[in-house]
Amino acid sequence: MPGINTLDVTQIAPKLKHPTIFQHFDALQEGEAFIIRNDHDPKPLYYQLLGERGDIFTWEYLMQGPAIWLIKIARKNPGSGAETIGSIAAGDLRKAEIFKKFGLEFCCGGQKSLTEACAEAGVSEQQVQAELENLGKAPLKPQMDFNHWDLDFLADYIVNIHHKYLTDASPMLNDLSQKITQHHGGAHPELHEIAQHLTALLGEMRSHQIKEEKVLFPFIKQLVQCSREGKSAGNPPLGTLESPVQTMLDEHQSVAGHLHAMENLSGHYEVPVDGCESYRLYFHKLREFDEDLHQHIHLENNILFPKSVDLEKALTN
Repeated sequence: MPGINTLDVTQIAPKLKHPTIFQHFDALQEGEAFIIRNDHDPKPLYYQLLGERGDIFTWEYLMQGPAIWLIKIARKNPGSGAETIGSIAAGDLRKAEIFKKFGLEFCCGGQKSLTEACAEAGVSEQQVQAELENLGKAPLKPQMDFNHWDLDFLADYIVNIHHKYLTDASPMLNDLSQKITQHHGGAHPELHEIAQHLTALLGEMRSHQIKEEKVLFPFIKQLVQCSREGKSAGNPPLGTLESPVQTMLDEHQSVAGHLHAMENLSGHYEVPVDGCESYRLYFHKLREFDEDLHQHIHLENNILFPKSVDLEKALTN
């Protein structure tokens, strides 16, 4: 194409192909593009580029075999769309803590821009921006870079950390809920509503986790394996991944509703002056549960699910 450089990958030594392509991409200015010419479909490159550089590029097939593949790779122009609070949180979990502090929903509401989220929550965008900028002045504490993990590894992490936590914590939460509601529900009628939301939430999450562990996550792992082996994804049993992912997102929205209700009914898990030690333990465990589930949903909504959908599209184009 006139005005756009073409990199003939077939003329590059195998071990230098991907590093050379990355060098060309890194040299692009915003809005600029180049074309790679190859003798096979470079699908694994798309996944590697997405994993190591993030969602900052476009990938367009200009020719798809059988002998020659031409792909136009362009660096996105930030002005083409506002960054969402979900993508901001995905890039730096410290910023997710700031969003939570200001009551900004970065999990199920992660597709909003910062301006939209602040307006909806009734908080000052200027204050939020100031705290986000101050992060750069604070010492950087070690944190897990979930945004660059392989998707199959991330899925396993979610199962072994967050799904296991929910399974282990549920019996204690149920017992405490019944005990505290029975003993203190007369003086604090909000406990009855909290118990109802907790029961509904735990039931929904049990069903939700089974669908993820038995169906959705194995298919995501299959996509990752196809990408590594340079194979087509074939015909998935789920249809396209977007449909079951949307079901999970809808279920997350319902779960988030229960979490918000419990937090509001409890006054942000503030123990009343007449609360006993069991009452304190109950609210402590509810707060812990809330924090774990927020990160759990964030990892799926803002990292695992969108990247898996993008991967599927790359493998089926």
